[in-house]
Amino acid sequence: MTRRTSRPVTLGTVTVGGTAPVSVQTMSTVNPADTDRAIADVQRLSRLGAEIIRFAVPDKAAALALKDIVASSPVPLVADIHFDYRLALLSVESGVQALRINPGNIGADEHVVKVVEKVRPSGIPIRIGINSGSLPEDILQEYGGHPTADGMVEGALRHIHIL
Repeated sequence: MTRRTSRPVTLGTVTVGGTAPVSVQTMSTVNPADTDRAIADVQRLSRLGAEIIRFAVPDKAAALALKDIVASSPVPLVADIHFDYRLALLSVESGVQALRINPGNIGADEHVVKVVEKVRPSGIPIRIGINSGSLPEDILQEYGGHPTADGMVEGALRHIHIL
């Protein structure tokens, strides 16, 4: 198999892309606000071979709790943000090594810009996630009111340009 050439991105001590080997990422099902359980899950997942662990960040308590989890994690952590860009800002302050945002549900473009401005000085990478449930309304309408593959590509490209 021939690998597509891509730009390497560093998440803490793990490089993704470029000529780096494929890394194993998983997602914890534990809410970071349950800090002791989240730390135990990070330890468990890393022992099982996870090299990057992603956490959903549903609220402020979860974003703030990431600080203790990051401090005890042997692998880079990614904050998965939906709906509230301020949770991304708090997660960065808590020390996560990467963000996953779904710009279609984060709100106005200026919210995405605020996240970019926050991560730029430290070089924290942002993964754009997009799915059929989070397309901006104008793109949905452009494609007949239903999510389509073309609409998802358009939504992702729109936010790539913002980033």
